[in-house]
Amino acid sequence: MAQVYNDLLKKTKEQIRETNPVQTDEFLRKNRQARLLDVREKNEWDDGFVPGATHIPRGFLESRVEEAVPDKETPVVVYCAGGVRSAFAAKTLQEMGYTDVVSLAGGYGAWKNAGLPTIKPQTLTKEQQSRYSRHLLVPEVGEAGQLKLLASKILLIGAGGLGAPAAFYLAAAGVGTLGIIDNDLVEESNLQRQIIHTVDRVGQYKADSAAKSIAALNPDIKVNVYKERLTADNIERILPEYDLIVDGTDNFETRYLVNDFAVKYRKTVIHASILSFNGQLTTLTPYEGPCYRCIYPDPPPAAMAPNCSEAGVLGVLPGIIGLLQTNEAMKTILGIGETLAGRFLLFDALETEFTELKLRRDPNCVACGEHADIDDLLEQHKRGDVLIPACRIA
Repeated sequence: MAQVYNDLLKKTKEQIRETNPVQTDEFLRKNRQARLLDVREKNEWDDGFVPGATHIPRGFLESRVEEAVPDKETPVVVYCAGGVRSAFAAKTLQEMGYTDVVSLAGGYGAWKNAGLPTIKPQTLTKEQQSRYSRHLLVPEVGEAGQLKLLASKILLIGAGGLGAPAAFYLAAAGVGTLGIIDNDLVEESNLQRQIIHTVDRVGQYKADSAAKSIAALNPDIKVNVYKERLTADNIERILPEYDLIVDGTDNFETRYLVNDFAVKYRKTVIHASILSFNGQLTTLTPYEGPCYRCIYPDPPPAAMAPNCSEAGVLGVLPGIIGLLQTNEAMKTILGIGETLAGRFLLFDALETEFTELKLRRDPNCVACGEHADIDDLLEQHKRGDVLIPACRIA
């Protein structure tokens, strides 16, 4: 059997072209359109790979290569561990119609021995593979997406009705760093809807209580606790450290503050609000859709905008809207699906009815418009005399 195999390998190598590591490196530098295929198994790939390589295990080559390299005239270099599997792979590619294929003689081992650069990929631990196994089965997420989530940083403004479900599910999903800013204390009346808190934590800071629940749910997650109110004095210390913001605030002053600094730092804000039986949601991505000022020209009079402590809220409503916020945040981090940027989603819990409105940017908006001076606007925040300009909704 060994002789038959050796004869087959010898015959195969006579039918393909081979190249050494130095030649391969020079070729790839000069031919940017060339593709480098790694046909080793996943455990081998996890130990390191050649920069720029696309991983297609040998057993999946025939079924996956045409998606990875659709143009069969593209130059292709194939490598494995020692140059054997890549030789057979090169012959297979030729038989599939690829016209310019070479095998790396000596494979990855020869490449490393030549002192050429390699990359060791970030991988999930066995515990993480188990915890996030259902994500790994979803093609749009997979291991690469889960690693994105673990590397991401999300700031939750508020650990109340909206922040509670959002924090729980972002932690469960494996968002690696959560910042929670809230200077309120847990009250008994919160427990009807703010599910991240418990009876024994009444009187504690909500941010501390949320951090305890997250630690019990998923020790993978780093939680940064800010037991303070978000203001113009501290927002520049906090906001730039995060990839996006989940806004669970209940007052217009903070919403405008978050919006304006998010525009400056180009941070996406997942905005929502709730009252009684009604919720609303949108994704504010600077310069891709309207900002908060474009949706709301002016804050309404206090009598026209009661909060939950005045008008009440159905306990389940924050869970529904908070989880929709979480969904938007995860899509944004993963770069999948269509976000609510440029769209406004309204939810009526009594009718179980969703209504969607189209939004547009105001070209004259002082935060994101064509002639906006965002630095001047932020200075107004710091002086406490920020102006609320008129913008439009379509």
